[in-house]
Parts: sequence; C-alpha cells; structure tokens
Amino acid sequence: MGAHGAESMATLAATRPGFFGREHVRRSVMIWCLLAPSLAIFFAYRILPLAWNVLLSFEEWSPYRPARWAGLDNYQEMLFYDDVFWQAFWNTLIFMASAPVGIAIALGIAVLVDSEIRGRDIYRTIVFISYPLMTVAVGIIWRWMYDERVGLINFVLRSLGLTREPIAFLQSFAWSLPSVIVASIWQIVGFYMIVLLTGLQSIPKELHEAAAIDGADTAQRFFKITLPLLRPSIFLCFIIGMLNSFTSFDLIYLMTNGGPGPATELLVTYIYKLGFGETKFDYAAAVTVVLFALLLLAAWAGNRATGGDAGAVEKG
Repeated sequence: MGAHGAESMATLAATRPGFFGREHVRRSVMIWCLLAPSLAIFFAYRILPLAWNVLLSFEEWSPYRPARWAGLDNYQEMLFYDDVFWQAFWNTLIFMASAPVGIAIALGIAVLVDSEIRGRDIYRTIVFISYPLMTVAVGIIWRWMYDERVGLINFVLRSLGLTREPIAFLQSFAWSLPSVIVASIWQIVGFYMIVLLTGLQSIPKELHEAAAIDGADTAQRFFKITLPLLRPSIFLCFIIGMLNSFTSFDLIYLMTNGGPGPATELLVTYIYKLGFGETKFDYAAAVTVVLFALLLLAAWAGNRATGGDAGAVEKG
C-alpha cells in the first residue's frame, strides 16, 4: 500500500464517528435512559416480589420463626392432602368459565345497540352503568337481592308461583357459587359491551354491503366477517374476564366470605385466609405460584383461541 493509500485510511479513521457518535446507538441509549425509571419500578414491585414468592414457596417460614428449606413439602401437602385447595381450584376454573358467558351476552347486547333501534343510547347507558359501581356496592346490592326473607328475587319467584319456600341462595352449597357468578357477570357485562361495540363500529360497512350483494345472509356475514374482525376485542374481554375471575376477592368476601364451607372459596380468597388468617405465608406462597401458573395458561389459551397473534405489532 502506497503512501497515498495510507494517508486516505488515516483520514477516514479520523473522520469516522466513534461508537457513541452513531445515530442508532445514541437513539438506543436515549430510549433505555427514558425506560430506566419505569423498568426499575417494574423490577422492584413486580419481578422481585414474584421471585421472593417463588423462593418462599420452597421454605418453611412465618413471622414467628426463621426460614428453613422445605423443598417440595408445601406443594406435596397442597396437591395430595388439602381438600380445600382443590375445592378453591375447581371453583376458580368455574369462575373462569363464566367469562365466555358474559362475553357472549355482551356481544349480543352490543350487536343489538349497534343497530338502528330507537333509544339505543339509553340502552347503552343502562347496561354500562353497572360497571363503574364499586364492587362493595355491587356485593351489598346482590346480597340484599338474594336475601332469603326480604330479597327481591325470592319475592318475584314466590309472586309468580315458581316456588313456595324462599331459596337460600347464598347459604346453599348448590346455589351460592352460581349466585356470585351472576353478580360478577352483571357488574362487568357493561365493560364488555363497550369494548365489543367499539370493535363493531370499527368494521367497515363496505364489507357487509359487498357480502350482502354476493348473497350472504345475516348469519353468514356475522360469522364470516364480524366475528373474525372482532378477535382482538374478544381477546381483550377474555383477558379482563380472566383477571376478574382471579381477583374477585372483594365480591366473594362481601357476599359469602368463601362459604358456606368452601363452596365459594376461590384461590385468591384461600391465599388471603392462609396468609393473614393462619399466618401460613409459606404455604400461601405455594398456592400463589399455582394461581400465577393458571393465569399464564389461561392467557396463552385465550391467545391461541383468538388466532395466536393478539397484541402482535404489524411491521411495515
């Protein structure tokens, strides 16, 4: 290489920007600097407690004695010797299964109020008004409606001659869980309706008009056009429904407190009783791990059921 070539390479090296002088590097550093506070808070309040909870589930620990490694003892007791856990587990699954029921009801209402009917704005308001109510108020309202002596539901049933004796909805092993599920669906169906109504109104009218010209009837247009395009909205409702079934502590606590017996016990209420009622924080941590795994499984199943691409970002 001649002197001229060496001089050119030296000039190029001198003018080439350093590592932090490159545009994409500076942009990445700026993004990470802006994300750092949120990531630090997320790590401190989400990741660390979750990791500590998993570690605690493999220990014997309480505020009154030092921690001791227990291995799988908590999980063995939970899976093979704890009947209340299994009752709470199946009750939670039943509560989860009620989410599609509420979504189906809300979808029917959304389709109805999206059509050209008189007073549809009033109907939307009436259906949605249950959602902003505090769960405490919802629990008190429905507990009164289910009351065996002065409840509205028993009054209507006896007035119509459907029953002679009042039904103890919240004191019955057979009726207590369905009664709480009805109250839960009533509270959240307004939210489902708004989400699905927004999805319905975002579907181009031209698609339905073209399908109608091609001879598709109302049912075919609904199942071939409306439902496929509503998958993101349905998935959102499904996830909210799953979270609601996992976090319905306040409604259960107010209406039945998990009773009678463990008839309405959910995993979240059982965790509360184990930790703060019996100070079995180690055992409660093991049940929490199972609850978290069940939530992840439900989210994955819901995503697969709606096509497997919910929340995906389209790349241009």
